[in-house]
Amino acid sequence: MIALKMEDIRLFTSRLFVGEAFDSWLVREATIVTFNTFTIDGHTRRGFFSEEEMEAEKIGELSSWRQLRPFCYSLIRGKKLPESFRITLQLSPENVEKFLKSISPGFTAGQIAGLYLDIRYENLTLHCVSGTSLNMFTLDKQIEQEWDGAVRRYMKTLRLPYVEE
Repeated sequence: MIALKMEDIRLFTSRLFVGEAFDSWLVREATIVTFNTFTIDGHTRRGFFSEEEMEAEKIGELSSWRQLRPFCYSLIRGKKLPESFRITLQLSPENVEKFLKSISPGFTAGQIAGLYLDIRYENLTLHCVSGTSLNMFTLDKQIEQEWDGAVRRYMKTLRLPYVEE
């Protein structure tokens, strides 16, 4: 786990809420505090969609950031800054497979419960915290270390300056 303090909050929030940089990620949950506290559970309500819609749109257990981004953006846009927000993103199963292929053939996607990016804005600072959850017990920290490195590289690819804390 690493904590990155984002140096350019305006650039980061623009990439997050306006751009498509995080659209392939899944949303575990989001809480946005403005004049009220708005909480979004990213778990898809299966009864809302028909089987055909679920197949055609490849709707899974969690909603994508692409689907929820417009709603979240509508909550924060305006003249006043939000008091805070916290968005927990999870790497999609397809991207977990790609990540594992790039680092180690010894792990399988079934052993990974989730690879996370927790985005927290409060007190005029924005932090991104990486996290991992495994479906097995291991003393090996390779997955965590590789995921931390992948998060650092992702921020650099997006040209988002940060300081590691």
